[in-house]
Amino acid sequence: AITTVAPADRKKAPVLEGEGLDGRPLSTADFAGKTVVVNLWGPWCGPCRAEAPALDEVADEYADKGVQFVGVLTRTKNPSEAVAFNRNRDITYPSFKDQGGKLELGFNDSLPTLAIPTTWIIDAKGRVAARVIDKVSASTLANLIDDVQKSTA
Repeated sequence: AITTVAPADRKKAPVLEGEGLDGRPLSTADFAGKTVVVNLWGPWCGPCRAEAPALDEVADEYADKGVQFVGVLTRTKNPSEAVAFNRNRDITYPSFKDQGGKLELGFNDSLPTLAIPTTWIIDAKGRVAARVIDKVSASTLANLIDDVQKSTA
């Protein structure tokens, strides 16, 4: 289920702040001016595991195109499972620890999550431009990013 929002109707994205899986502070404010792809996931989630290679592929492909990927780890008691998951799959973009679900709730004013995984695309002006609920393919994600970047320019 893909939802896109016309530029005139986009709502401000939440600034996500917290601790990354590496234990360091992490904030989406550090990526201001970039297109930000936020993926809500957990290592226990089958569709999350299935889409991880596609997310990593597009993250690598778009790293030099003003796009930053960030994960939001949810409903995972032991974050070390997520660290191992990312290491085993060479996923290098950062992820927040979001044990209480506070970060995902930040999207309630724009495009709330209804399932895991959920992927949001935030345009370079800091507005929620698209949401994908369930597993996303590399081609679908790349096309959505391209559309968001063209419509924001």
